[in-house]
Amino acid sequence: MKPPPYLAGNYAPVTDEITSYELKTEGTIPPELAGWYVRNGPNPHSAASGHWFSGDGMVHGVRLENGRAASYRNRWVRTSLLLQGRPPRTADGRRDLTAGAANTHIVRHAGHTLALVESSLPYALEPDLDTVGPYDFEGRLNTPMTAHPKVCPTTNEMHFFGYHATEAPYLTYHRADAGGNLVVSRPVEEVGPTMMHDFALTSRHVVFMDLPVVFDRERAQGGGAMPYHWSDTYGARLGVLRRDDPHGAIRWFTVDPCYVFHTLNSHEVGDRIVLTVVRYRELWRDNQKFDQPGTLWRWVVDLATGIVSEEQIDDRDCEFPRIDDRLAGLDARYGHAITTSAEPDTQHTGVLLRYDLHTGNVVQHRFEPGQRPSEAAFAPADGQPGGAGWLMTYVYDPARDSSDLVILDSADPTAAPVATVHLPRRVPFGFHGNWLPDPDPATT
Repeated sequence: MKPPPYLAGNYAPVTDEITSYELKTEGTIPPELAGWYVRNGPNPHSAASGHWFSGDGMVHGVRLENGRAASYRNRWVRTSLLLQGRPPRTADGRRDLTAGAANTHIVRHAGHTLALVESSLPYALEPDLDTVGPYDFEGRLNTPMTAHPKVCPTTNEMHFFGYHATEAPYLTYHRADAGGNLVVSRPVEEVGPTMMHDFALTSRHVVFMDLPVVFDRERAQGGGAMPYHWSDTYGARLGVLRRDDPHGAIRWFTVDPCYVFHTLNSHEVGDRIVLTVVRYRELWRDNQKFDQPGTLWRWVVDLATGIVSEEQIDDRDCEFPRIDDRLAGLDARYGHAITTSAEPDTQHTGVLLRYDLHTGNVVQHRFEPGQRPSEAAFAPADGQPGGAGWLMTYVYDPARDSSDLVILDSADPTAAPVATVHLPRRVPFGFHGNWLPDPDPATT
């Protein structure tokens, strides 16, 4: 029987874990790069799942040091769901927050490396990517955790949220201080059973996206892997909360119905909040395919007038937007996204787009025919946010049925790669990752 598309080609899982050393490299790896590039994604251990989003998490990491690719490792995140097939509720009827796939993102904060999925608790990982176990902020976190936390570059606080699809309060806002201590947990009572994947952070506010993809109980009871559907009646709005008053009132601003998986960034200009997002006109009305393109849009929320302006920035479909994360919530000039549009001359070739958010200029790096990149994460070259650095992405080559780590100069992404590291394993299409530099000895 032919497998479904999300289990075929480079969506198909790899079936083993390996460690390989001294990887073959073309070009020159910048000697400043010392650390791991790690990306997370679904890789069902049983080689079967009901949806691309639901496979067991596997992290793929390349170790760079002294101008060489020292090693590659891939490891399943050993969640209770993978090890025990644990059901989503405990024996006494409570929801088991450890029973998630941990398959969406990997971040580091306050010395903890966390594999994330929005339906459950994070899982802590060792530096070599082995699993430590579920992480609940010393018992203080009693909701799931979004896969898209934001770290404020000024305070080093980590802002995040957790949502429940089936029980109120459906949304809770959380904040951990620079030491990793959970210091704020505030329910947001006004939100219903929406699928909230991401949010926005600025220097003074957090912004929640309450959008019309909502929990579908009938689909859930029927065993559907993603029990959500588009609603024509739920509405769409943005909720703005002041960071200096985390338990205060949230102001709600209506926007045109749409769905957003990912924000590129957000910042403030006077009394206005500027959000840049990948926006879908609608999602999952009649099926769970991605048959509507996502394109880059800008929302400007005027806190003085209460008016939101909405503007499309680009008409190319794109996803997995990223910036230099040291500018999260600030006015980042450059952002990056990828696209794999099947234009007549591209043979489904992937393109990396670099947006100048100040001028509107867009340049691109087009990969070799047929090659498809994953999300490109930024690795800084120095301590200047928004300055020099590199973009790192796993690129799949169907001609070889193999993958490479491709490193581009962020200042000139149109140029040939700085380095291409050939990997001993195909890296299936997945979600999000990060450059995790070695700690600075002077600060440890």
